[in-house]
Amino acid sequence: MESFIVLMMLALILGVAGLVAFFWSMRTKQYEDLDGAAHRILLDDE
Repeated sequence: MESFIVLMMLALILGVAGLVAFFWSMRTKQYEDLDGAAHRILLDDE
């Protein structure tokens, strides 16, 4: 029973950490330009 409580707490902590990381990436606009990098690799800068 004690190991079940530890595993549940660990799962909750990891879940909250994942949500925090996701909302941080949304707030810093990591998903704004998904196609930009794919198109930039094809362009010549010269």
